[in-house]
Order: sequence, then structure tokens, then C-alpha cells
Amino acid sequence: MKFLRHPIRRTRRLVAMLPEWLRLSFMGLIALGLFGFGGVITWAAVMPIPSITNFENRQVAESTKIYDRTDKIVLYDVFGSVRRTTVPLEDISPYIQRATIAIEDASFYEHNGFRPLAFARAIWTNLKNGNPLGGQGGSTITQQVVKNALLTQRKTVTRKLQEIILAIRLERIVSKDDILTTYLNENPYGGTIYGVEEASQYFFGVSAKDADLAQAAYLAALPQAPTYYSPYGNHRDDLDSRKNLVLARMLEHELITQDEYNESVNETVQFKDAAEAGIKAPHFVFYVREYLENKYGVDEVQRDGLRVVTTLDYDLQKKAEDVVSKYAPGMERNFGASNEGIVAIEPGTGQILAMVGSRGYFDDTIDGKVNVTTSHQQPGSSFKPIVYATAFENGYTPDTMIFDLKTQFTAHCAPQNLTSTGDCYSPDSFDGKFKGPVTFRSALAQSLNNPAVKVLYLTGINKALEMATRVGITTLSSAAEYGLTLVLGGGDVTLVELTGAYSVFANDGVRNPPTAILRVEDARGNVLENYENKGERVMEPQIARQINSILSDNEARTPEFGANSPLNFPGKNVADKTGTTDNFVDVWILGYTPGIAIGAWAGNNDNKPMEKRIAAFIIAPMWHELMDYATDKYQSGDFAPVAPDPSQDSLPPVLRGEWNTNPAEGIHEILHWISKDSPRSGRPSNPARDGQYANWEYPVQVWAGGQIFGTSTTPGGTTAFTLLSPAAGSTLPVGVTIQASSYYPYPQNVIQISYFLNDALVGTSNQPPYVITFVPNARGISTLRAVAQTAGGTEISQVSLVVQ
Repeated sequence: MKFLRHPIRRTRRLVAMLPEWLRLSFMGLIALGLFGFGGVITWAAVMPIPSITNFENRQVAESTKIYDRTDKIVLYDVFGSVRRTTVPLEDISPYIQRATIAIEDASFYEHNGFRPLAFARAIWTNLKNGNPLGGQGGSTITQQVVKNALLTQRKTVTRKLQEIILAIRLERIVSKDDILTTYLNENPYGGTIYGVEEASQYFFGVSAKDADLAQAAYLAALPQAPTYYSPYGNHRDDLDSRKNLVLARMLEHELITQDEYNESVNETVQFKDAAEAGIKAPHFVFYVREYLENKYGVDEVQRDGLRVVTTLDYDLQKKAEDVVSKYAPGMERNFGASNEGIVAIEPGTGQILAMVGSRGYFDDTIDGKVNVTTSHQQPGSSFKPIVYATAFENGYTPDTMIFDLKTQFTAHCAPQNLTSTGDCYSPDSFDGKFKGPVTFRSALAQSLNNPAVKVLYLTGINKALEMATRVGITTLSSAAEYGLTLVLGGGDVTLVELTGAYSVFANDGVRNPPTAILRVEDARGNVLENYENKGERVMEPQIARQINSILSDNEARTPEFGANSPLNFPGKNVADKTGTTDNFVDVWILGYTPGIAIGAWAGNNDNKPMEKRIAAFIIAPMWHELMDYATDKYQSGDFAPVAPDPSQDSLPPVLRGEWNTNPAEGIHEILHWISKDSPRSGRPSNPARDGQYANWEYPVQVWAGGQIFGTSTTPGGTTAFTLLSPAAGSTLPVGVTIQASSYYPYPQNVIQISYFLNDALVGTSNQPPYVITFVPNARGISTLRAVAQTAGGTEISQVSLVVQ
């Protein structure tokens, strides 16, 4: 195999071109290294080693088996009966040989079994990474043959030294071609597949001798992490990237031409259908295998015969798969949703009971091998309970009053600009309707958008993110990235983690991290890992119970969803919440009892929008059938009741459900009545200092004016022209935008209302409730005067204010 010898010749030519002093120094370093390595050579010369003829007679690696929670149903046999067909080197495509050598050991035909410099680099890298026995190995192909055939897979210094010594000795008695043949016939390529002949047949349906360059590059890419890079797993993009890396290495070492490289990089390679593998719960199995390989290493999972008992309830898993199969065709036909995913978790343990990662694992038309339960998606309104829980923790109550009105939330955008253009933000409701004053309970139960955004502002984005982290969401970043859109699902989450977060509510505020493992044993029956309950209180019980009470309140959600929606379970106390993204790319539903939590997602893997329907119509019927089945199997009592609040009577009226708290003062949004960061401490002295005050007040004043005109009476009970806000005696902050509005009993007669602050005109309006904004610039006692020009003449209403 002379095609790999020229890299060494190039190195020698480069060394010859160096200045004499540099060449002498370079050679001196090499000599020093060889002198230090001489002891290893001597040791290798007398070290006994098995004959290469014994390789094929050794015991085949044992099978790792993955079971369901009963320890009886085999979900997946990592090897089963090992699939391996041994072929001579001449029956293996030169492309496979060259690709394997290029990525694994480019100087294979030049070294003597060990590369000291590569080994030193690997040790240095591993030391820097804090993993001296793991990470990069710097192993030659010969070392890998020795390790696989003659030694244990445990990573110890002694085992590594033995590997080096035996590799050097093996190179003295066995030809390079024989070593390469052994390597290519013995290497694991994932699951039951050993050797390139079996791998080529399994993945491509062709013999190893007929594999083309792109196929060869894929085969060379797999052995580093066969499960992670599996074309049937969740990381196909990473496999493609590694295949391209193999081709780049081949081009670098002049093993292929530029034209061959270009053609193979762009070639679309078809992999065979892997349905023949007979795998049960495939997305769950790959989820478990990836966990095992990350914890114990690829070699241990591939060869050490682990016995893995998982948390999966296979009966519930089959029901989940059947439900998805039943509803999927109609969901695609009626709503344009081509894919679905489901996760079931036991709240008291965190154990994953079911995981359906797509509507069809082997359905390539929807990228079915992608596990949508672990991929990142925007959760829509299903994120709202986390924000409301944070608000309750900060002192707000389910009875707190807030206005559901279209509102501009960007402080520097005009309150009258109720659009989301540029950086202005004024979200719509799903049906374009707004309900006026509502409680937090009603707003969350009916999934109203504008109240939710207000609740996030009152709570604070950082506090909401901190709560999300506490309940197990790991995919969110900083507050600056999301802004107030966070509460409407502006950040990506996974279905597994969000279902786990809802399990915290179900479990009275105690979080059990989602887990898929009950027990792991090695081939000798030694227990490597046992499930332990790692419950941690992350939320006070009262907060969880308040969320449970709201999400299970069918009466509270009836105005939005109807009394007999799929969210309701007559005779069962089930809490649930839907989520729909603004662009209708994702729909979610999550529900729970104390005994089980189930989350479901539907959409399209290519992010194509669905029909404009809420999740309650698209996905809730499918989820309802599984939830009804699961709650019969995992029965539990009712949620613990919410404890009475001993401070209820002393709370500010707006926290006790009173929105028109002081009729003489007018109708105002919550920021007028409480300090947002300390809602139970009483009224703020200068509410207008809050950057959102003017924007929130504008739609409230418009709404209040509409109510007034409908009854021909002001909030104060008079029919006179009245300056509504700011109220008489208010203290206004200097230099801050203030909003003024008025009431006139006969708007049809109004030509214009003008506002004067200390006789200086500050704004005019001709539309009820005649809202303007102004900025007071001088401290002291001031007079704000409203002058109404009407068909019958001029009328004046004024108030005294303090600007400070």
C-alpha cells in the first residue's frame, strides 16, 4: 500500500530545507525522544503477545440489552446476534481503506505501531481538559486492534502501556495489511454491526468492495461514536459533517483528487431502512443509549454486556404510539400538522414512562428519526404557568385584577401606536377580542396574551428565567435575548424538560429530574447504577397549589374553551395548559395529576405553519385519549387545596379582585395602585415614574371612556365635563411622560379638547377619551386644565398637581 508514503517524504524534504542550526535542533529533539523511548522498545522486544491467528478465535463481545421497567421486555439488544462477515483486504474498496486510514491514522504505513508525538499531544490535550485517561487517545490503528482483541476496555495507565508495547511487538510479526484487515473486519459500526462488509451491506445494500467514495467516508465516520453518529439517530447533521471531515482529510493527504472531493461532498447518499432492527420505543432507546455512552463510554456500551433496566412503561408506550397513529392522519389532513411527539413522566419520581419522538421513527418524509421530545421548539402559551408561578411567589394573588386590552409594551413607542412594527410590541389575542378587567386566575385559565405580558413585566424577566431554571428548563439564555415575548413562548424549550417542569406543580413544588434509568448492571451482575429519588424543593407548596387550582378550574377556562372541551375530564381532577406559537408552527398541551404528567407537541419538522387553530383544537383530542387512559392506570388523589392567605384582608384592593378601587379617582391599571416589585406594600407615591405606566394607562382610559359613554355617567357619578386623569392632588415626576384623559357626556358635540399645564398648551385630542401625553419640566404646584371646544361653546375642567 504505497499510496500513503508520500506524506513522510514531504516531511523529510521540508526538514532538509531548514537552516542548519534549526535542522540540528529539530533532529536533537527527535533523538532525545527516541532515547527516552528506547526503554519501551526494549521492553516490547521481550513482551509475549498472542498470535494474530488467535484473533478470530477469541470470545465475541457480549450484548448490551435495554429492558422496560418490568425487567422482562427487551426494548433493544445492542448486539443481539453479532452481524459480521469477514472478508480479505482485496474485497474491501480502496476508498474504505483510505478513508479509514485518513481519519484514524494517516501515517499508518510509516510508523512502527506507536506515534510518540501524537500520543504526547493527546495526553497534553486530555490533561488540559481535566480527563487524563479519557478524551483524545492518539491511538494508532495497530493500538486499536490490540485494544479490541487482546486487552480490556478499561482506561488505566497500565492498560495503555500494555497497548503501546503490544502494538510495537505486533508490528514486528504481522504485516500492515493484515493489521488493517483485522481492524476493518472487527470494528463496531453501531448496534449489531461489526466489520465494513456487514456495515456496507446493512447501511447501503452493497458489498464493501463496491462502496463508492461518499459511502466509504460515512463508514469511516461512524466508529468514533456509532450511536451518536448513527444515520438512524438524532444527529444526522453531525454525521454528515464528520463524513465531510473524512473527505477533507483524504484530500489533504492527496488520497483523492479535488474533483473526487467535490463530487462526494455533494453526493446524496441513501441509507437503507432500518426497520428490520426490531427496535421497540426507538426514540427512547436512542435517548437511553446516548446517556449510557456519555456516562460509561462507547466501548463499554458496545462490548461490556451491560444490562439496563429503564423506566419505560411499555404498556403506556404502546398506547401512546397507538394514539399518535390514530390521530396523526387527521391532524395532517385537517390542520397541516405532519408530526407529533408525546412524553409521560411520573411526578413523584421523575421517571419517564413513555416517549414517542415522532409519529413514525422510520418515516423519512417527516424526518421521523429526529426526536421531537428532545429538540428545541418554542412553547407558546404553555410557558405562562412558570411566569404566573413567579408572580405568586413575588406576592401577587390569583385574584389580582389586570386589564386585558391591546397595549403597547415598548416604552418609547407612543401609547396610541398599537402595532408591532419596528421594535414596538403590541401583541394580539388569538381571536382579536379583549375582555377588559380580569383576574390572574381567569387570564391564565383562558390563556390571555396581554395580561400574561403584563404579569411578566410585573414579575421581572430575570426572576421568571430563574424560576424556569429551578423547575428544570436548561435551554433558555439571558433576559436581553427575549424581552417580554418570553411569556408567550419566545424562548426554546424541549418537551421532556417542559413536561418535567409541569411535574413540579403536580408534585407540590418538589422537582425530580427526568430520568430514564432504573438500574445498570455489568456482565458480572455488579450494579453500576441504581435509581435514587433526588427530589428537591424548588417552589413553595402554596405556589404550586395555586397553579394547580387555576389549571384544573374548568369553570375559569370555559369562556375561552367551552365547558366540554378536551381539556375537561368529568370525574377527574386534571390540570392542563395549551400553547400555540404566534406563527402557528408549534402547538403544545401539557397536563397532569399528582400521579402522572403528559406533554404533547404537534407541528412540522421543517417549521411549516399549520392551520390557524389553537392547540385545544389541533392536539388536545389526541392528548385527551392518552391522558384518560393514563390517569386510570396511574390513579392519584386530588391536588392539595390552597391554604387560606392570612393577610388577605390587608392586601391592596387590586390584589383582592377589585378593579374599580376608588371611583372618585377614576379607573386605572394595576401600576396605578401598587409598586410592581413589592405589590403588598401599598400604593406608589409616583406611579407615573414607571416606564410602562403611560402605555398601560392609555387603553384603560379608552376602555373606561367607552364604558362611560355607554351609561352616560362618569366614574364619579356626574354627567359634567371631567378631567379624568391625572387625579387631583397627584404627585408627578418631573421629566417623565404623563398621560391625561377626559370625559365629556356628549361626544358628538365635541370639536376638540385642549390641555394646558400652567397655561402652556401640552396637547389636543378630538377622540374619546381624549388622551394626550405630556412631560412636566418644572417642579412645584401646577395646574392642569382641560378646555373643551364644543358646538355649544367652551367648557373647562382643571386639577391641581404637584410636580417634583
